[in-house]
Amino acid sequence: MSEVAALEQALVRQRQREARRWRFLLAFVVLIVVSLLLDIATGPSLLPVKEVVTALVSPTHADNMTRTIVMEMRLPIALMALVVGAALGLGGAQMQTLLDNPLASPFTLGIAAAAGFGAALALVMSSYLGVHSIFSIPVGAFLFSMLAASLLFGLALMRNVSSQTIILAGIALLFLFQSLLSLLQFVSSPELNQQIVFWLFGSLMRTTWQTLTITTVVTLVCAVLLYRDAWKLTCLRLGEARARSLGVSINRLRIKTLVLVALMTATAISFVGIIGFVGLVAPHIGRMLIGEDQRFLIPLSALCGAAMLSVSSVISKSIVPGALFPIGIVTAIIGVPFFIWLILGRGRKHA
Repeated sequence: MSEVAALEQALVRQRQREARRWRFLLAFVVLIVVSLLLDIATGPSLLPVKEVVTALVSPTHADNMTRTIVMEMRLPIALMALVVGAALGLGGAQMQTLLDNPLASPFTLGIAAAAGFGAALALVMSSYLGVHSIFSIPVGAFLFSMLAASLLFGLALMRNVSSQTIILAGIALLFLFQSLLSLLQFVSSPELNQQIVFWLFGSLMRTTWQTLTITTVVTLVCAVLLYRDAWKLTCLRLGEARARSLGVSINRLRIKTLVLVALMTATAISFVGIIGFVGLVAPHIGRMLIGEDQRFLIPLSALCGAAMLSVSSVISKSIVPGALFPIGIVTAIIGVPFFIWLILGRGRKHA
């Protein structure tokens, strides 16, 4: 076979792979649209999907009650599920890429635990200072999650610090903030404990158009900046030595990615509470479908996370008709079996 023919075959295979990747992206977009409509339709008062579509496309042709439920109550919550899921999925994908560890995510590296402690501390302080918890909880969660991320930043800036060291430091932060949270719950009143536990479960019910806008803007900006480094992040998956030989500044890329992921996930967590396993499961689904090419993995991880959290939102409202289960419980039920499968699969792989 001539070199020209071999090159033509390689180009054909490359086009086929890219077409397949585009089909997966389109399939998840369709899944998200369907899930969004179902998320808006489900709830204490079940709405027909046709009426939901009418209220969204042509609000003037929908009755006042349906329009109010859809546009003012359920639409921001359903959109928040998509945005938060995208932020967690994308954040988990870049944590795993950066640290070359399939178990890395904002949840397992202690950022979520720090947010939980910050929110609980803000809730306790609000009861003594008389500050409204609607404002203090997001601020406390954001500040402490960024504090945990800053500790990881400082470690990443040190010389001769490997990705495994950063992972171990993240696990240490996870246990530290969980212990501090347990101490805070131990000394708090039963009423405060109940509020802390509810926040730790994760819930989208406190979503407003303002919090949705903030989360969306931060997520979009961070996603665009991460996508600009798609080539460098793809090179990093070939190994740090290979990436350096291709001109990639590993330390600069590591710090920039950590900052963007921490800012994106901290903003999302501060408004909805701790939602685990999305940042762990969504990136693995993306990698199984399209591989390591960050040009496609970045958007697909975000779409997988959005779809996963949106479907979880539908399930949380469908378990018991008329009742709303915290969405963090549903994502944990979905994520734990996948987490066990991942551990057992890697164990068999290295046996």
